[in-house]
Amino acid sequence: MIIRLLGCLAFSGIVAQAAQPSAAAPVSAPLRELPWGQINFLHTTDTHGWHAGHLQEPSFSADWGDYISFADRLRERADEEGVDLLLIDTGDRIEGNGLYDASDPKGIYTSDILKEQEIDVITVGNHELYKQNSSNNEYLETVPNFKGNYIASNLDIIDPRTGERVPLARRYRKFTTKNQGIRVVAFGFLFDFKGNANNTIVQKVQDTIHEEWFKDAIHDREVDLFVVAGHVHIRSEEYRIIFRAIREVQWDTPIQLFGGHYHIRDYKKFDSKSYAIESGRYMETIGFQSISGVSTGGKDHSSRIASITFSRRYIDNNLYSFYHHTSLNSTTFPTAHGSNVSSLISSSRKALKLDLRFGCAPIDLWTNRVPYPDNSSIFSWLEQLVLPDMVIDPERKSTSRVVIANTGAMRFDIFKGPFTIDTTFTVSPFSTGFRYIKDVPFKLADQLLTVLNNEGEILKQAAPHLEARMLTSPEQAARQANIIAPEIGDIYKSKQQPLVSYKQRLTPGYTTKDDAGEDGDDTVHSPISFYNVPNCIEARIRIATDDHAIETVDVVYLEFIQPWVLLALKFLGGEYETADTKGYLEGVDFTTMIAQWVKENWDGDC
Repeated sequence: MIIRLLGCLAFSGIVAQAAQPSAAAPVSAPLRELPWGQINFLHTTDTHGWHAGHLQEPSFSADWGDYISFADRLRERADEEGVDLLLIDTGDRIEGNGLYDASDPKGIYTSDILKEQEIDVITVGNHELYKQNSSNNEYLETVPNFKGNYIASNLDIIDPRTGERVPLARRYRKFTTKNQGIRVVAFGFLFDFKGNANNTIVQKVQDTIHEEWFKDAIHDREVDLFVVAGHVHIRSEEYRIIFRAIREVQWDTPIQLFGGHYHIRDYKKFDSKSYAIESGRYMETIGFQSISGVSTGGKDHSSRIASITFSRRYIDNNLYSFYHHTSLNSTTFPTAHGSNVSSLISSSRKALKLDLRFGCAPIDLWTNRVPYPDNSSIFSWLEQLVLPDMVIDPERKSTSRVVIANTGAMRFDIFKGPFTIDTTFTVSPFSTGFRYIKDVPFKLADQLLTVLNNEGEILKQAAPHLEARMLTSPEQAARQANIIAPEIGDIYKSKQQPLVSYKQRLTPGYTTKDDAGEDGDDTVHSPISFYNVPNCIEARIRIATDDHAIETVDVVYLEFIQPWVLLALKFLGGEYETADTKGYLEGVDFTTMIAQWVKENWDGDC
């Protein structure tokens, strides 16, 4: 394995600059090479509107225009070497960044930005389906933008023009690759999602595999490679079902799966000729997957090579990585197409005033990098300061109340420095408001948080669709235990020597361990801690710690968690239904509330 220090390479003598004017410049770091093969893939997933990149994080500061240039340059190399390169995107392209969420209506700029990339297989995510408007936009704009490359194997929509139930897009796609002549059958799945708006219908994967069209597709003997792309965690039951269905009738044909939804880097081996990759979140990661030893029946009908190999790499989304993997520099790397898209992103951000400052964060606040509770935990900040200050309905302000929010409502960290319009949406993009139940016996409300955080399996038995993991972040749902990184100094005192002699200390970042080992990340980083947090947090307002005289309180909660709150109260002996709930702070959503607190409390220059 070859690892190089970018700062020492001749071609990187020109300092890399991020495409967006307000983005942090990337820093040099040791890199692993891309393992090119006969057929190669670039994979994005769960980008959630982060097409401008991470403006405050150097490791992920490249934008969608840079990615377009990167893909174009790698296609040039593929053509020169006579191999193939395909691009895959597996959904959740919306909700999570001001570039999508700050416009009215949402997403008026992102559709034009997204379509500039040539994606060979693209699928839906659950976030495209939460609301009728976003799913209609997917059907009327995104699907046509990508023509026949958009695949929806288990999703239908009510056509807003005719009222008829139709597939969101084609069920599968068969094509032959440009250079190698590999015959590919590609599917596009969504996990068994139940939270979609009523204008879409998600068919269970278990039912989809019994459809005649699916049986016909997997029985096709003129296939060299099956590609299963989907907004599905690669270690899920849904992907096990699909893998088994294909393998039962095609025992020897390679299968490459691409996943998403859990916001992690991961790689799974199904068998010696079947692997799956999951490529992170928020434009932090460009997944690279390669396969060698695939038959090329589309060109010369040669027999399949006995030895087939799969390789992967997780690319940090920054210009230093892009320059290195293309052997180019700041002058030779950008394409006119990519540069134009970067300019489009910049003008869109300017039109939305995303750099407009609400305040200045005095410290970093983390979702999972520190334990909870902690002074640097975003959840401690929320429950100790934001909720008590802001969750005050004028008509109920004198009433004691318990305010509950799920930790999954906070999607990203707050960095010390400017807190902008964009920051507001990266931290919490959801337009959910608050609801409440009045005059709940305090003896019930006092136990509510404990039930929500510790009785998930019991609640799930009563309502199988209400899984406790849905209350937290996708990243946490994928992990079983805390990951505690050693102190930076301890890394360099370790008796285990690094593979190369670094001339600089490593920057913190991804250190992925998967089914193929510990060398998947293209950039060599020092590790980052990840601490699990509870499903929910609460703020008790006008309730003294030792106050035993309170008989009833208002239970206030984010609207999204109402089904869990009602179920938990029932578990405790309360009998409450949806009809017993009312809106609290009507017209104020969670995102706006956080922004207002910042204006009032973090005002000043950075």
